Amino acid sequence: MSAREPLVSVVLPVLDGADTLPAVVASVLAQTHGRLELLIADNASTDGTPEICRALAREDRRVVHLRRPERIGLLANFTTAADAATGDFIRWIGDDDALEPTYLERALEAFAEDQRRVLVTTQIVYVDADGTETLDTSHDPRPLASPDPVERFAEMLRLLNAGFAVLDPAYGLMRREVATMPRRNMLREDQVFAGRLALAGPWGHVAAPLARRPRSESTAEHLARMLGVPPWRRHVRAVLQCRELAHWIASAPLTPEQRRRAYAEVLRLYAEGKRVKLGRGVAKLGQVRQAAPAPLRVGRS
Repeated sequence: MSAREPLVSVVLPVLDGADTLPAVVASVLAQTHGRLELLIADNASTDGTPEICRALAREDRRVVHLRRPERIGLLANFTTAADAATGDFIRWIGDDDALEPTYLERALEAFAEDQRRVLVTTQIVYVDADGTETLDTSHDPRPLASPDPVERFAEMLRLLNAGFAVLDPAYGLMRREVATMPRRNMLREDQVFAGRLALAGPWGHVAAPLARRPRSESTAEHLARMLGVPPWRRHVRAVLQCRELAHWIASAPLTPEQRRRAYAEVLRLYAEGKRVKLGRGVAKLGQVRQAAPAPLRVGRS
């Protein structure tokens, strides 16, 4: 390990993850990159998580256990843990995820290729509950590597409507200054954060499956409970998302022309989201009609 190597903080928010925690920790501690801090943010777990974390911290000085005395919201556990991390680079990881041993090494090589980069993503293998794996290799990294912030922003918004597993910037390696940007607790905040990351600077990408995550899709109602936001907001989440994006566009270091283009992309996101939702509704209605029994015909006797 060289002192010249950058310190990387892997931040692991966890809530009652005793069954899966040892495996994800093992994948982090097996990294080939030398200077590593693993910060486990235990959100007042009630299972065996605290005992596991304390044992891990005793066994390996790279492990830091941050225990919450009382439970805080999902996003708050992510952001306050990142604030407590000490690394030059930060990577969040879920309590049932895994990294390949060369993940950090290869992502840092991508940063070294271009000092302007604020984020490096990789391909991610998603695993369904039945073990089925999904790996999308179609991502073209060039638009998000553009020096034009609005081109990057437009591409990120396009990807939000492109389907599952194309790209997940929240689980990339990022510079500390962007990982610790202030964030508002709301539905679709992860999508807002992705747009802000695109505005912040060019991205790099390693076209290799260096991470694994379970595939899980929660309802808006469930996410509202996890985040601790009023349930009614799920009905207007698209409007609130676009308003939040517009807020950050207004404060971004853009020219007037760039700002106009960025606002237009937010309107396009909203319209495309409505179009996709309508299409899904029509398809679902068609399925219901096909499944419906034929009407009973009553003839004359």
